[in-house]
Amino acid sequence: MEQGNSIVLVDCEFRRRAAISHNLAGTGIHVEPFESVSEMLQRWPRGDVALVADEEDAIHDLIGAMAQNGKWIPVVAYAVQPSIPRVVRAVLAGALDYLDWPVGEDQVRAAITMAQQSGAAIGNARLREAMARSRIQKLTRREREVLEGVADGLSNRLIGERLEISPRTVEIHRANMLNKMGASHTSEAIRIAIEASLVA
Repeated sequence: MEQGNSIVLVDCEFRRRAAISHNLAGTGIHVEPFESVSEMLQRWPRGDVALVADEEDAIHDLIGAMAQNGKWIPVVAYAVQPSIPRVVRAVLAGALDYLDWPVGEDQVRAAITMAQQSGAAIGNARLREAMARSRIQKLTRREREVLEGVADGLSNRLIGERLEISPRTVEIHRANMLNKMGASHTSEAIRIAIEASLVA
């Protein structure tokens, strides 16, 4: 299908899924509906934008799965009367826009267009950030602290002084950190930390 004609819809509520699919039928927008992120991930459908109901951890799970698989579809979230903190969480997780359900065709079209335009520009950056965060999450608290010290340009001795541990222990944490992150050298670990927004 041509760009702009296909969306992936993820919503656990059948009536909303049906309503959105019905409302967009005949508009030139093809809707590929799924009940859950896991159901969607079994097929990895083609779509220009993912329209996802912000239920439980759906946004977080989808962004995480895209990071693990190295695939990116711009995500637009929606919910019934979402609170500001909920919207902020979804956007921080990687959603490009957030709609207040119920929404009309014009709002959906505008969100899809915006997501496609900005998604093309920031999709790779979002994907790199999500992939970097998934690597950082593998680290223990102490390994993160060592990574922060490395990113600050500190030697093992100075990191040890900051954390009140021996330089040899720092060395062990540093080696474990590189191994878990899949980084072959320190500068790569720092790049990953920057992409994950762990360090500035």
